[in-house]
Amino acid sequence: MKVSIIGVGDMGRDIAVHVRDKGHDVTAFDISEQRRTDAAGNGIKVVHSLAAAVAGAEVHLVIVATDEQSETVTREILGSAAKGSTIAILATNSPKTMQALAVECDAKGIGFVDAPVVFGREGARDGTLGSLCGGTKEHVAKITPVLEAYSKDVHHVGPVGSGQVAKACNNMLHWAACVANFEVLLLAKRYGIDAQNMREILTQCPGTNGTLERWDGTRFTWHEKDMDLALTLAQDGKLPLPLFGQVDQLVKHLDAEKVKNLLYGPDADYLGQHVKPLTKEEGGLN
Repeated sequence: MKVSIIGVGDMGRDIAVHVRDKGHDVTAFDISEQRRTDAAGNGIKVVHSLAAAVAGAEVHLVIVATDEQSETVTREILGSAAKGSTIAILATNSPKTMQALAVECDAKGIGFVDAPVVFGREGARDGTLGSLCGGTKEHVAKITPVLEAYSKDVHHVGPVGSGQVAKACNNMLHWAACVANFEVLLLAKRYGIDAQNMREILTQCPGTNGTLERWDGTRFTWHEKDMDLALTLAQDGKLPLPLFGQVDQLVKHLDAEKVKNLLYGPDADYLGQHVKPLTKEEGGLN
């Protein structure tokens, strides 16, 4: 299929490579000259305007970050896209934004799918992302061969916006696990147990979680945005989620450096407290 890819940062560049390697005809565009140069260096056909990228394409992958960016790019695509083509938004955005854009696309005879991805940077690099899709069966089926180029699984969750709700559910579990993992390993560290060794042991125990298995690579890039979206969904749905209100507050105190120190350093910091292993006199094990 002829595919346009709008946004070739770290994730978009690797996705473009996988789509090309699976035999699709890829043309990419990014507003950043550096990113365009990087993509071209990876063998991706790059053009210098969005209109040139989308002209004649059957599928348009939009790989940006914010709702505003998704709105801007989608509306620009509508000015140049061929009727009958389909836009897929890979960003984590509001379901309401997706629904509004789908209406605009439908009026122009363009298909629309929200298809946010899970498994992050590593999944993009390895071509093992999971795609969570909201849209009609026909539109999702049409773009599935493209999504399969970089995804180990493509899930059709429901109508437009459903992919974003599914992504929010995944993100909620991920950030809750990050808080739980930190507190659990902090307890181990307090009693003199090597936190990284404890992490590796716990991945073999019933209490493990997918986040724990990959935790030393978590970058904490989007935790505030992800939790804001999750709590907005809960509020709009008039649904009390007290646990995730706490997760929202606690995860803001975590970052990649704190996790690194916890796993590999002699001590750790959490909620303003500097935590060192207890001495034997203090009740420690060593």
